[in-house]
Amino acid sequence: MENKGGFKVEFKFDLKENAEKLEQLKKVIQENKNKKGALMPVLHEAQKIFGYLPIEVQRMISEGLNIPLAEIYGVATFYSQFTLIPKGKYEIGVCLGTACYVKGAQDVIDKIKEILDIEVGGTTKNKKFSLQATRCIGACGLAPVMTINDDVYGRLKAEDVPGILKKYMEE
Repeated sequence: MENKGGFKVEFKFDLKENAEKLEQLKKVIQENKNKKGALMPVLHEAQKIFGYLPIEVQRMISEGLNIPLAEIYGVATFYSQFTLIPKGKYEIGVCLGTACYVKGAQDVIDKIKEILDIEVGGTTKNKKFSLQATRCIGACGLAPVMTINDDVYGRLKAEDVPGILKKYMEE
């Protein structure tokens, strides 16, 4: 993934650091190995364990379930609930539904991108923030709307963003 500055942001999966989680995954694979339709439940559990589905985890699932890696990658990239990059501690979502878009959601996204040096769909290098453009969240009366984890911010203007992000940056 490249950031605004043009350099590549990489997240390394450390096998030693994740040894305990890998053991958990092995158990999940073993429990589901002979079940019909095992791939989806195993992917869901893997994502719960690791927070995302790095290629090393996909490879392990491929070998454990005897399913081609390409098929696993295809499923992991097709369904929006799966992610191939780690999510930040704070997941920022900006609604791009019609009401939010018309009332300036793109300006809010642009300000977030500028402040955090992040692209939509990306995670900051320090893994503190992730940014997603979302579909309508059903709060059209508060347009434009941004969520940060479970916190909701409405009637936003781009100039509101620095003050909101500041409190999460300090945590």
